[in-house]
Amino acid sequence: MVQAYNFLASWQLFPEKGTYEYGERPKSGIYKIEAVPDQKVLAIYHNWVTLENQAFASNYKINADGDLNEFENHELADKVQAAIPDGITFEIHFYKKGEIALHVVHEIMPNGYLRITQQGIKEDGSSYTNMEIYHKQLSVLPYSASVSGAVIKANEEGIIKHKALTAMEEQTNMQLDQIRKQIELLALQAHEIQKRKDLSLTIYSAKMSFKPNIGQTYYLYEKQDETFILSLVSPKEWGKSGPFKRFVAAVQLLADHTWKEL
Repeated sequence: MVQAYNFLASWQLFPEKGTYEYGERPKSGIYKIEAVPDQKVLAIYHNWVTLENQAFASNYKINADGDLNEFENHELADKVQAAIPDGITFEIHFYKKGEIALHVVHEIMPNGYLRITQQGIKEDGSSYTNMEIYHKQLSVLPYSASVSGAVIKANEEGIIKHKALTAMEEQTNMQLDQIRKQIELLALQAHEIQKRKDLSLTIYSAKMSFKPNIGQTYYLYEKQDETFILSLVSPKEWGKSGPFKRFVAAVQLLADHTWKEL
């Protein structure tokens, strides 16, 4: 499921960014897409909470191979057809009695958000379009999920668990962010060390008619024969008629005997 890589995450709803022609705007929501291990199918979990604090949940599995397949919840649809034509689009068609009952389009937006557009048919036969915007964030609602998406009342225990999970996620996300910053810093330090090493190898292979001192500035030049020479004379002192092919860099010897570019 390489094509699905960009979609595999937990996505948190921006309630204020959606448009709803059918149903009411939810207070919060989570949309999660997972690859089922050892199977070529995707598991989709959808949880949302209304303004009245009623919790809804639904989940299902689909094979995103572009073929028309049996759907596990016949109350919603008899058949389903899912495809990921590229890395930023994921479409699902739900069929009931040979007709499209629901068309869902998932799109990765340029800013990294997930836009989900649902086009379906109301009970009176008229069509509707709902659009929702999600951002990628691990989050879990403490309500059991059902394929039919039945209403599940949020009890006190569920609310307590939800608050605990929210606090846990905030703490672990903060810790992971700190580790990520540390990794980025280490990667930057490693890059700088490698850069000094490469420069040092060039200098130690260059012609050097003196013993360099730690902390003093020297000047590295490339000669006409494409070899290098380390000099005490700066390009300004040489003037425009310098004897070398080109000036490479002003460098300084450090205490660990590596060289850095100034």
